[in-house]
Amino acid sequence: MGNPPHSSARKFTVGHSPDPDDAFMHFGLSSGQVQAPGMRFEEVIADIETLNRRAARGELDETAISFHAYAFVRDRYLLLPHGGAMGDGYGPVVVAARDLPASALGDVRVAIPGERTTAALALRLLAGPCRTLVVPFDRIPEAVRSGEADAGVLIHEGQLDFAGQGLRKVLDLGERWKKETGLPLPLGGNAVRRDLGEWVPRISDALRRSIAYGLSHRPQALEYALRFARGLSPDLADRFVGLYVNDYTLDYGETGRAAIAALYRRAAEAGLLPAFEPEFAPTSA
Repeated sequence: MGNPPHSSARKFTVGHSPDPDDAFMHFGLSSGQVQAPGMRFEEVIADIETLNRRAARGELDETAISFHAYAFVRDRYLLLPHGGAMGDGYGPVVVAARDLPASALGDVRVAIPGERTTAALALRLLAGPCRTLVVPFDRIPEAVRSGEADAGVLIHEGQLDFAGQGLRKVLDLGERWKKETGLPLPLGGNAVRRDLGEWVPRISDALRRSIAYGLSHRPQALEYALRFARGLSPDLADRFVGLYVNDYTLDYGETGRAAIAALYRRAAEAGLLPAFEPEFAPTSA
């Protein structure tokens, strides 16, 4: 990923999920089209819950991370001001195998993709206390169909193809969030280790340039992202990438930062997280 190995280049571990949107963002660096002088990036590809746990142990230099999980590692990591996924009026979808009103979610078992995923936090913020069980994100549809769970929160491509799997929408968390706050729902971001010092802005800038390259070379970046599409059709993968790689990904801007602050403020008010102000890394050396 990035420049070829060189004795004078410093290696950094970069974590991202095996999802088309993350792959799209890293295409510029992975393909070598975006250069990062003096740095060599080693990709660590894992599901978001695994990346959250590895960040909790400080194992990765830069990584994709749930905004929920970031609250627990903020002493060790800074948020990057780009590279995030925000659902602007859409987001994780709560589904069931039968008609179920959103008001009933507090009375049933809800499968979540991880305790510290933002999907789990948004569920509790928008639907109230729920009885949850953790199920790997790609097994949640089957867990709901089999009755292991009464409902489930779908992330990634599951948000788009649940109807074809015989499931029914109970609640779109991003849609509800937008109605309540007028803001996009922050889901996943990127974070970099604070102790990397002078390397922090350089790492931040490299990822920003990679995102910009993907957006300006969309056909090539999408072709690369399809390698991570888990059998998605090109059309569905294109739609998924379009939902979560956008202007907010390149730079959160005032609206994106306000959305992140609102997520943490509301979580603190609900007693789900401690109160704190998110800190962002600088973007240029």
